[in-house]
Amino acid sequence: MAVISASFRQRFRARIEAPVAAIFARSRLTPNMLTLIGFGIAIAGAYLAAIQLWIPAGLVVGFGAAFDLFDGALARATGKTSKFGAFLDSTMDRAGEAVVYIGLVFGLLTLGDTNGAALAAATMAAAFMVSYARAKSDSLGYSSGTGMANVGLAPREVRSVILVIGLLAAAFDLRFLIGAIALIAVLAAITTIQRIYFVYRQSQPTNQEVQK
Repeated sequence: MAVISASFRQRFRARIEAPVAAIFARSRLTPNMLTLIGFGIAIAGAYLAAIQLWIPAGLVVGFGAAFDLFDGALARATGKTSKFGAFLDSTMDRAGEAVVYIGLVFGLLTLGDTNGAALAAATMAAAFMVSYARAKSDSLGYSSGTGMANVGLAPREVRSVILVIGLLAAAFDLRFLIGAIALIAVLAAITTIQRIYFVYRQSQPTNQEVQK
């Protein structure tokens, strides 16, 4: 079960990513530069969360999540796709997600909410399991490309949206943020299980292989 279908991703790329990538292509920015800029935006969002400026943090984290879509699009638009670029993008995505949760941990600890801080750390671990399941399945030859990205309830896009909503709502009541973090943790755990099962199904011999 996937929240974001492959067809939706294709339509989004055609209608949003491609036009924006064309704008970036006129500049001197390279895809790898966009990747590093996106990581810088994540650091800014993490800092704002650490000092409990929840609405600015939500806006910056949301902007960073949207901005992160365009490095790959620029690479495709300019013909500058590379294995290193894909590696850097994936690595910085994980680093950016981690630094935001670290900011949340500091912010919640400053407020004296140790339970919330522990939950944020646990949610970061759960989110990383989702990404690791995809990376490991790709390395073993299962559902390479975007196949695994379409498996599960909480890919990175969904987690980002929930977190941004939680950050914005935290300005009115911190319990909204705690609830958002808890929801991400649960959905990420379910997504990891879904991806494990998906790979398990792929690893089973087909009827034709059994008959041989």
